[in-house]
Amino acid sequence: MTLTIGVDVGGTKVAGGVVDEHGTVLASNRRDTPADDPAGTRDTIVEVAAELAVAHPEATAIGIGAAAWIDAAGSTVLFAPNLAWRDEPLRDYVSKAVGLPTVLENDANVAAWAEFRFGVARHADSMVMITVGTGIGGGIVLDGKLWRGANGIAAELGHIQSVPDGHPCGCGRLGCLEQYASGNALVRFARAGARQEPERAAQLLELAGGDALAITGRQITEAARAGDGVACDAFGQIGYWLGVAMADLAQSFDPEILVVGGGVVDAGDLLMTPTLTTYHDQLKQRGRFPVAELHAAETGNTAGVVGAADLARRP
Repeated sequence: MTLTIGVDVGGTKVAGGVVDEHGTVLASNRRDTPADDPAGTRDTIVEVAAELAVAHPEATAIGIGAAAWIDAAGSTVLFAPNLAWRDEPLRDYVSKAVGLPTVLENDANVAAWAEFRFGVARHADSMVMITVGTGIGGGIVLDGKLWRGANGIAAELGHIQSVPDGHPCGCGRLGCLEQYASGNALVRFARAGARQEPERAAQLLELAGGDALAITGRQITEAARAGDGVACDAFGQIGYWLGVAMADLAQSFDPEILVVGGGVVDAGDLLMTPTLTTYHDQLKQRGRFPVAELHAAETGNTAGVVGAADLARRP
């Protein structure tokens, strides 16, 4: 049995796991991310990986998935908006500190790889995944290989333009998908709806203590499940934009399967029903030729650890 270590690095936590070749997590640990301290974050990753390596000396390699842009060589963090890294040679630092070969990859890429290897896309040769969390990421697998692009930073699907001259995005563009289909967009839509139609947001406002500006994503999900009109509308809006984007991706890449992952997919049908409805509506010629099926991800919150660990065992 081949074991590898996966480390999932985000803005709030560094999660690690020892993973076998079937994608099963055999042991895990985690630490808080000192996000404003690049050196501290780097050393936290080493601490997480080293602890697992000592407990499981049979582990042969480390895979790291980081919320960042990674260079074409897979060695350096070029930019990490939530981790204060700039041109950080992370792969070699961790490999030297822990004493194991190390692979470095974007967090959405490793989540997509987990879904391709062990999730809903495990029987496919090609897939495109959008991860819907606070922001939006993406991963593309073509002919069984993770597609990273010429410079290592492909699949930034949250930054394809949905609305010309739309909401400003942190990337510097206007109208990016991230501004219309992410967890942040869900909150923005719900807060605006609660201010405009408080009578339709009674349950949502009750959960938020009567303050529309205090509404959170968890509250929106809870209220929508209870039938709150504004909360349901907010899911409908992000589902619409996500479905439009998925139709564009189906026609751009012609994959076998499209996958929606990330934390917001835990809302289930609240997100997937409007997404699927729009996706099918956008592909009006669907009956004339086969197109990708669209599914929710299956690997859940272990995707980052599992995907990174599996990439680490590949040549």
